[in-house]
Amino acid sequence: MSERVIPGRTDGLITLGAADALWVDVTADSAVPTASGAFTRSPAHARAGYVLLGGHVVATVRASGGQWRVPELEVRRAAAELNAVGMDRHDLIRIGPFRKAPSQECDEETPLRWRRRITGELQQLGGPERVARGEVGRPYHLAGIDWRRILVEQARDGTQRTWWLPRAVVRLLDAAEHTETQWVRAARTRQAGASVTEPPSHPRQAREADDRQTTSPGGPTVSPRPYNGELEGQLYSVLSRKPGTSRRMAGWACAVCRTAPAAVLDHCHEHGYVRAPVCQSCNTQERPDHLYSNDIRVANRYTRLFHIDTDHWLRHWHRCPGCRARTTLPLPHLAAWTAQIACRSLRPTHRTSRGRQPCGVLRVSWTGSQNAPRSCLLTVAVDFCPSGEHRVLARVPYREAAERFGLWLAETAPAVAAAAGPDRLDGLPAQFRPVIADTSGEGLALF
Repeated sequence: MSERVIPGRTDGLITLGAADALWVDVTADSAVPTASGAFTRSPAHARAGYVLLGGHVVATVRASGGQWRVPELEVRRAAAELNAVGMDRHDLIRIGPFRKAPSQECDEETPLRWRRRITGELQQLGGPERVARGEVGRPYHLAGIDWRRILVEQARDGTQRTWWLPRAVVRLLDAAEHTETQWVRAARTRQAGASVTEPPSHPRQAREADDRQTTSPGGPTVSPRPYNGELEGQLYSVLSRKPGTSRRMAGWACAVCRTAPAAVLDHCHEHGYVRAPVCQSCNTQERPDHLYSNDIRVANRYTRLFHIDTDHWLRHWHRCPGCRARTTLPLPHLAAWTAQIACRSLRPTHRTSRGRQPCGVLRVSWTGSQNAPRSCLLTVAVDFCPSGEHRVLARVPYREAAERFGLWLAETAPAVAAAAGPDRLDGLPAQFRPVIADTSGEGLALF
């Protein structure tokens, strides 16, 4: 039976059971579903001195009698942060299964490791169907979020099943993982400093000092620092082999959204240059929906890349000296731009109850390579037309597409265009790498 929370007591400590009830109550209208047992059921870490609620750390305090309590104000603060998060259930990110676990999951200082936990739960319980039906009575929560209610399963080519979560939730869980890592490191630093500077003279004093260090409600967190182009012009093949690169990258904030901690080192696969450290969400948003050897499907996320957050993404892509010097984009991105921007007026529409809607899904294929521009041809087509048609909208030579992009760039992002041009060719390799085709979908950093 859950404990009742007394309204108005926002400055005191409450029991873990009362905190569970409070968390569910104040997040009832949140777009992100929350779970009961956020403080009292695994994988909560109340006895370790903290509990994760979204991207917020709530410290726990051992009161008299050995009972654990939490500050009610901190629970309400975490709930307010979660309630402010908007979630688009159709904007999904693939979280597994992967043949090879992403490198960031190997950080043992992060007990959450939410991707590994979700994979383990789904494999143990026989897949998302049983989880979604709630056949097992225990809750499925991570950082107070009920992920089972928003997990999506998709089948590729009718065989391989993949698991997806909304982008907003992935960002929250990544932020929780980063916050937890910083908390654990800070707690270890405090413990090490106390043991060196003033060792307790009595075992009881040692235990009391340890409790104070690990349960301080005001434990420090380290914010990631902004990225200011420190890695510009470096080759990914060289930098990725240097010791300490992963730890150094983790100290930056994402160079695109500038809020989430960086998780991967984004680089241009055509020219081999590092762009910047980015978070998992932004790195996945940049990626084409489906990439084949010479064929991509233009996902709805490109509306954001080329319309809403245009300046940020163009500036990010042009962090690659090769793309910046040639005033263009990697071939798959240029193909997506050609389909969505240059051929926008050619896309047919259909009458629906909500007015006229664009036809089907855009797809772009190409023959040849950007290494031989004269022979490279982009073909823009429409798939999944409601009337059963599959029509070709346009065939655009690579050079023409690149010229159109240059003109559009000058009008849309003049500051980015001013930094680009053929006079920036010094130091570029004579031969740059071809597009890397990834038909498995395993890689998280394609372009």
